[in-house]
Amino acid sequence: MIKKYSSFVLIILFVLIALFGSKQIIKNFASYEQKELIKKYFLPYRKIAEQERAITKYSYDTNYLRGLNARWEIGFKKSKKNISIGKGKDLKLTNGKILKKFIIANGFYSGIWNPVPGTGFIDFHKDNLFVLSSRGILAYSNNIENELSLRQIENNIDEFIGIEQFNKSKKFSLKDLYINQSKIYISYTEEKDKDCWTTSIIFSEVNYVFTEFKKLFSNKECISSKNNRDGEFNAHQSGGRIVSYDDDHILFSIGDYKERYYAQDESSIFGKIIRVNINNSDYEIISMGHRNPQGLLYDKEKNFILETEHGPMGGDEINLIEINTDNENKLPNYGWPVVSAGEHYGGRTPKNKQLYDKYPLYKSHNQHGFIEPLISFVPSIGISEIVKINENKFVVSSLKDKSIYFFKLNDNKEIINLERVEVFERIRDLKY
Repeated sequence: MIKKYSSFVLIILFVLIALFGSKQIIKNFASYEQKELIKKYFLPYRKIAEQERAITKYSYDTNYLRGLNARWEIGFKKSKKNISIGKGKDLKLTNGKILKKFIIANGFYSGIWNPVPGTGFIDFHKDNLFVLSSRGILAYSNNIENELSLRQIENNIDEFIGIEQFNKSKKFSLKDLYINQSKIYISYTEEKDKDCWTTSIIFSEVNYVFTEFKKLFSNKECISSKNNRDGEFNAHQSGGRIVSYDDDHILFSIGDYKERYYAQDESSIFGKIIRVNINNSDYEIISMGHRNPQGLLYDKEKNFILETEHGPMGGDEINLIEINTDNENKLPNYGWPVVSAGEHYGGRTPKNKQLYDKYPLYKSHNQHGFIEPLISFVPSIGISEIVKINENKFVVSSLKDKSIYFFKLNDNKEIINLERVEVFERIRDLKY
């Protein structure tokens, strides 16, 4: 009956088009779906031309594609539809384990680095899996053992970051999702003033129907994307990782936004790991000299932090931050941008001489008064999250290298038994 009715409607529309012309009838009487059907079957030349224009634009303008993806994603969020999950092909990894893969079929359209596929973050509340897209779609599944089905949760994230910021650059996005003690925390690149940016946190009680976020942490400092000291700006270097410290505090990483000198300024939050009081938003700096901290883990049993950060051209790091130091008045300093195993992009060329004069990137941390990383990766692997598996075993993920790395720490807090396992995907977030 429905098919007969649809056919009848299309026949009537076709007759009207023949009598009065296509443009006016389609504009005034057809729904979006009907317009697409008319273009496809009765005006195919127009549909083909439309597709060719879109393909050409996608081919030559990835910013257009990113903007389009952001609008699609925000439109999907407003639709309140659930997210379809498909089963991918299982893969046997180099360590003999089987990787089960699931495909998000809709909703997640915007990537943080590449235009597609969409980027997301994960965490758990009780036994329920939560996912967050880079543009503010929040969803959960309460059945991950058999069949994934993600239900959207309405939220007000767009009150803090929305289409205006996303249209300015793919680099402005949500940065992390963290759930602890029935509270949900999200970090994001905040436009504090016009074209002036910082990394901030919003939070809410977990609610499976509507999650209303409030501002938790937003420092008065911001870095201009238009007018800054080094003439460079990169919101990819914004950090944003959140982990628990104790019942009253979280740890939070903030990058340098490519304004490198901030990392060695003790009065600035940029290029730092900070500890934020969740009751009153007060904070204190835990360590400094960081470029773009992407992973954080606080080992409560051994009272140290493991931190991962992106280096420049080479020099991704895993750092160990001691909580109790002999000199409590001296901040642990990890050297950026004075030292690094990597190089500035473009290398040591005459064009970069002024950059190296300001930020020399010496190769020894210790010789210049800084703390050596546990390990540096040259070339870079696009290091990301780090999690603890058992008493002395850890795993760190990577983006560029599409692998995860297992390792242990010996009694001297040195990395041993480093094992690379390729997983063939960019991994931005991990949970165990």
